[in-house]
Amino acid sequence: MTRDFIHINDFIILVEEAKTNEPTTDSCFFDEPLIAVAFYGSGNVDLNVKYGTKNKIFSYTKGLALSFYADENVEFLHSVSPLKSLQCIVVATSINNIDNLPNEEGELFSEMLNQLVNPSDHYVEGPTFYMTPEMQTIVDSLFNIQYEGKTKMMFFRSQITALLSHFFGQLASLKTAKIKTTEREKLNQAKDILLNNLDNPPSLSEISKQIGLNTFKLKKEFKEFFGVPVFKYLQNERLTLAHEMIRNQETTVQEASWHVGYDSLSSFSNAFEKKFGYRPSQIK
Repeated sequence: MTRDFIHINDFIILVEEAKTNEPTTDSCFFDEPLIAVAFYGSGNVDLNVKYGTKNKIFSYTKGLALSFYADENVEFLHSVSPLKSLQCIVVATSINNIDNLPNEEGELFSEMLNQLVNPSDHYVEGPTFYMTPEMQTIVDSLFNIQYEGKTKMMFFRSQITALLSHFFGQLASLKTAKIKTTEREKLNQAKDILLNNLDNPPSLSEISKQIGLNTFKLKKEFKEFFGVPVFKYLQNERLTLAHEMIRNQETTVQEASWHVGYDSLSSFSNAFEKKFGYRPSQIK
């Protein structure tokens, strides 16, 4: 387990990462009341938020952007296992610091996360959604920084700023999108179907039948909700998984391409380079 605290302006950045050969539970508290956004990487760890007699369970965290208010009475429990590692970046600030945040960020928090600025309980959950591929790419890059020293901190600071910008931009688009709660649940179901079948995904019509949403609405509202078309989302997830497998030396480049559903190594390499800016064979 590694846990680093980084201070950027009036933000506290918590970077957590953990892998284990045996199932274990990691507990985390905050020393003071904070407003925060947690961004989960590719580890897909389980999360249980406990406060008093209440608790909130998240069994699928990969790509989750979770905004919340929490005081000292809230416990965050991550269940880490060999197949569910922890990758989490928390961007937090105290309520007292909201007005001091630079670049009008304080106004964004007050306007778009008002229920967190004026909490009604020990734990208050704000807007929560799965990140766009652009946001996920930033999170992945923060767990794989190649720089050192001052250059590393400069890169980290710029990426956190970009991540927050994407978060509030996506939050604004979700507020204007006229998608019913029941349809949002179906869209998340469609996402799960894709993630569980990366190597051999069903067609749009098959997904439509499974979730009970017609193909036109699926295509239109999936893009509104997740920021990209259905199969662009699928491609990004495939390439992200392949990158992780190659980086962790779990497979060769050829095996990774097969695992995520590419029959052609050249097609896989070209798509990989377009997304990450380098060939899969160049991963160190």
